[in-house]
Amino acid sequence: MSILTLTTDFGLKDHSVAAVKGAILSELDNAHIVDISHLISPFHITEAAFVIKNAYHNFPKGSIHIIGVDSEITPENRHLAISLDGHYFIAANNGILSLLALDVKPEEIVEINIHDRVETNFTVLDIFVKVAAHIARGGNLSVIGRKLENIKQITNITPIINQDSSKIIAHVIYIDNFGNVVTNVRKKDFQNIAKGRKFEIKARSNVFKKIHDTYSGVVDFTVAKEGRNIEDGRQLALFNSSDFLELAIYKSNPLTVGGAASLFGLKLRDTITINFEK
Repeated sequence: MSILTLTTDFGLKDHSVAAVKGAILSELDNAHIVDISHLISPFHITEAAFVIKNAYHNFPKGSIHIIGVDSEITPENRHLAISLDGHYFIAANNGILSLLALDVKPEEIVEINIHDRVETNFTVLDIFVKVAAHIARGGNLSVIGRKLENIKQITNITPIINQDSSKIIAHVIYIDNFGNVVTNVRKKDFQNIAKGRKFEIKARSNVFKKIHDTYSGVVDFTVAKEGRNIEDGRQLALFNSSDFLELAIYKSNPLTVGGAASLFGLKLRDTITINFEK
């Protein structure tokens, strides 16, 4: 049984997701299809890259991951199939796979070249599904594409560090369902630069001088519940389960009181600055 995952910006209203699943089952009647997300912000490759990076490694080796975000083929947006970390990924060569390849070098990269054999105006349905079925049947990548050495990079995927390592200029790469703001600063990189120094994280007018271990780290559980200050809505910084620096509001609700993104006035690609004691 082949495991195929789908990550798209198609949303849930239209027919697109169902059509892709139907095409997969027509090619592979024993396929096991898993939805990672269909609510990626339209054409937002950094958001898609973050979601894929943090989901794929939980699947068995040999899984095939179809990524339908900014996937229309153009002379500047070709299609790729790559083998990486024991998994297969099918996506446009628009930088979406570069976050995955930060720490793990792809074993094989090909630019898909079967477009002249398949009539299509819906590339995820017609091209990506054909490629996924080929891989699932044990086919080699070299049969459906020409070998490449490198993939396109996302420009804001890594933070900027100044010469004396006293400042990191980070960017917002993801905003989750709770409105929490994820930056492109990874825990190991932060620690390597900080070297135990004091720091200030500045996000517009909000300043953070401590990084908590958990979301509930802002709660003083040594104080009886009835005697605590109201903790809901308390802002905090932490390294999340993916080891990326995140700015959050404890027990936030974006639909009522708001989340970190709205309360801090942050959106995707916005800048966050970390200053270290010299």
